[in-house]
Amino acid sequence: MATKVRRKGQGVRRSAAAQNRAARARQVRNQGKGMLDGAMALLPFTDEQLHRIFLAIILGGAVALAWFVASLAGLPAMARAQIAEVASDAGFEVRRVRVSGVDRMNELKVYEAAYGQRDTPMPLVDLEALREELVAMDWVKDARVSRQLPETLVIDIVERTPHAVLVQPGRLVLIDATGVALEPISEANAKGMLRVAGPGASKQVTALGELLEAAPALKPQVTAAEWVGNRRWNLTFTTEQVLALPQGEDEAATALINFARLDGQNRLLGGKVATFDMRVPERVYMRIPGRSQQVLNSEGSAN
Repeated sequence: MATKVRRKGQGVRRSAAAQNRAARARQVRNQGKGMLDGAMALLPFTDEQLHRIFLAIILGGAVALAWFVASLAGLPAMARAQIAEVASDAGFEVRRVRVSGVDRMNELKVYEAAYGQRDTPMPLVDLEALREELVAMDWVKDARVSRQLPETLVIDIVERTPHAVLVQPGRLVLIDATGVALEPISEANAKGMLRVAGPGASKQVTALGELLEAAPALKPQVTAAEWVGNRRWNLTFTTEQVLALPQGEDEAATALINFARLDGQNRLLGGKVATFDMRVPERVYMRIPGRSQQVLNSEGSAN
């Protein structure tokens, strides 16, 4: 009687192939895990920081989705309150403030304004209102406020630049190039700075800067400017000589340019003349102490 022998070669081959596929799959997974671990090791974060970052991303996505759904349902106020509560429970509230850009102003004022938001859930922090409060400070020209999740407010201050000293009765005040008052300043600290005087002079500081730019060679030699009668300037130079300019922006600029040309030709500054009066077009009246007034025709001298 013949005996049937079952051949198991095909089953063995199938099993071996399956084992090979499983081995290759494990190898690929191990390679992917190794690459991921290597990439994570290159990041400049600790495991705890990475955990907080991933948590912030997940919570941010959940908050955005909840806000979107609630807004569609017409319940933004309720959504805002609920989101704030969730964020606060998760530790997303103001606990730290980081300030940059402060050089001369009192940095404590910035922190005082920012810490008014302390322990406030991050979604409820009114960044624009805080920015407006900061910009209202004398020294602050501009400010940028942002959130750094989970607990930090980041504030970047752009300070105003001191430009001149405003002379007021009994005190000196530091001002910027637009005439904004920054803070009182002592006589010693005001040494060497341009001094601006006269009723309403602070509102004319920008125009004064434009006027002085018309004669760049004379600008560094101007130590003081007096706004006279709310209509014109008297300039004082390092030589303590005074130049009276006419009324009107164009007229004053033309007179200053003419004076610069005359000074280049005749070396007026540093001489015996105490006052140069150019309020009359095309003429320069000069006052020399102890002598009668002299008149110089600017056109004739220029030629």
